Amino acid sequence: MNTVANGLTNQFKKIGKQFLCALLEAQVKRLRRRHVFKIVAVAGSVGKTSTKLAIAAVLQPAYRVIYQDGNYNDRLTVPLVLFGQAEPAIFNVLAWAKLLITNERRLRRPYPYNLALLELGTDGPGQLKRFAYLRPDVVVVTAIEEEHMEYFQTLDAVATEELVPLAWSAQALLNIDDIAPKYLPKRAFASYGFGPADYRITGSTTLSLNSQTLDLTLAGGQTVTVKSPMLGEQGAKITLAAVAVANMLEMSIEAIASAVATIKPTPGRMQLLPGIQGSLLIDDTYNSSPVAVRAALDVLYATEAPQRIAILGSMNEMGSSSPAMHRQVGAYCDPSKLDLVITIGAAAAEALAPAAQARGCQVVSFANPILAGRYAAEHLKSGAVVLVKGSQNGVFAEEALVPLLAEAGDRTKLVRQSPDWQRRKAQQLAILEK
Repeated sequence: MNTVANGLTNQFKKIGKQFLCALLEAQVKRLRRRHVFKIVAVAGSVGKTSTKLAIAAVLQPAYRVIYQDGNYNDRLTVPLVLFGQAEPAIFNVLAWAKLLITNERRLRRPYPYNLALLELGTDGPGQLKRFAYLRPDVVVVTAIEEEHMEYFQTLDAVATEELVPLAWSAQALLNIDDIAPKYLPKRAFASYGFGPADYRITGSTTLSLNSQTLDLTLAGGQTVTVKSPMLGEQGAKITLAAVAVANMLEMSIEAIASAVATIKPTPGRMQLLPGIQGSLLIDDTYNSSPVAVRAALDVLYATEAPQRIAILGSMNEMGSSSPAMHRQVGAYCDPSKLDLVITIGAAAAEALAPAAQARGCQVVSFANPILAGRYAAEHLKSGAVVLVKGSQNGVFAEEALVPLLAEAGDRTKLVRQSPDWQRRKAQQLAILEK
């Protein structure tokens, strides 16, 4: 009986969502017709939210930007960003009615923004084409890497999906470091990266774990040096993407360089937090994929510390490639640069941990992130640096940070701390305890 009820609920939810999407998309189309403003959209396998927020920081001195701090990136939530709305519960009919009426009123008023910055997400083939009505002025593709492989199956399918927005965007900016040459489109696009790109990083100097200086060459041959708060090569490319978009939108070099310093890491994305015993915690717990883990480990490896610990959770949504991808990450664990590797979750224990042990790493595995954090706390040395990286459902690597925080109040800075997420975590972690 419960199965039938759940099935009906899901069906009503699907129908209701499709109806709301149609109404919201029609409102956005009217907004585009009635008002003049630019749209910058960010797509790609990894790094979308961090790249979006970096672009927002750099553009704000020159543009009135509307964007959303989190990851409103699906068909239902993207239109909400343009109207500055928060997403109600799907069955809260009254809240949705009020939202749609408010949007209608806003359509009749002057639009207070001249640039909308959007994140476009996909969980499987055919989803990004739903955003064609946006007609962005610039689309940024951050990477083509393994994602949601239980639905995509192959990297070719990922590439086909992530490059869809180029068909209906006026300009495109692609990270050629993290997009294989065979996937690069035939149409004109601007490129960015460390390699031979239109926008490229020609030099970098790490100042501390809080910043680095980057020497950049822009598409017109101009050069600029900026100080970025973003970490490692991954952070450098995020910074470069923001600089490139600003340059494409004709911001001055001086304004761009000044604005880069205002970029801030966000919760769960290479965020630095003070830990117990004078340790430093690198919180990269929002999600996980092979390329993102390697980038985070590179930052940890480059950090001088009396002890380096990597707490690595299972990478969800890798499909049939999951064992091989976890083994790749395990093989990337360097015993000369890691004093301890702690894994969270079944996939990490079954594939990542043995590969790391084979390299010579000391490895301990846990099913529960809280137990993993407590183990790290018990074996922590003064001044240690701890990287915590992992996916969400069934992993929740952010909970491993809780026993390690120097300030209990910093828990509010972690991802997935809302009452709804806490309920979901409690249910899943209770199952792990059985």
